[in-house]
Amino acid sequence: MPEAGVESFGVLDEHAEKFGRKIYGIEPGNNSNRMILEMIEKDAFGLSGWELIESSEQGMLAEVDRAIRNEKWIVFLGREPHPMNTRYDIAYLAGGDDYFGPNYGGAEVLTNIRTGYAEECPNAAKFVSNLRFTLDMENEMMGMILDEGMKPQAAAAKWLQKNSGVIEPWLDGGDARAAVRQELGL
Repeated sequence: MPEAGVESFGVLDEHAEKFGRKIYGIEPGNNSNRMILEMIEKDAFGLSGWELIESSEQGMLAEVDRAIRNEKWIVFLGREPHPMNTRYDIAYLAGGDDYFGPNYGGAEVLTNIRTGYAEECPNAAKFVSNLRFTLDMENEMMGMILDEGMKPQAAAAKWLQKNSGVIEPWLDGGDARAAVRQELGL
């Protein structure tokens, strides 16, 4: 669809017939659905007359699978991190900042430790401050948990075994690196 010029909310209505004037969402009452409903109600981007199809996440993704299988166009509520980003070739629509927030509604995750912890456990505090996660990494691990039924600790270990290079900047000193590499069987 991006190849056809569908890159923003502002052009959805130009292709309304291809989309059947439907946007697929998740569970009724979800905050993101509310934002889409508000866009429709306010005729933002010419979306008056469009319909939000509220379903479960699984129902929405089943519609995405069906549309892909049948080579149909679909617009749906995507988010990251989520395994849908590794399963599908998703193009997020620009222009929704007034509804979803800046940067496609992106969030920032910060790690906080209690007062005094860094002084009590400097190695652990340094490790926490060195940790860096990317959306791709989270998408993959979530896929292992949600799609493959793995336990979170097993998914993280498997991911780290496949991507062991990320460990190096997280750890200070040879002993920590050696211990982690041994634990992961690297």
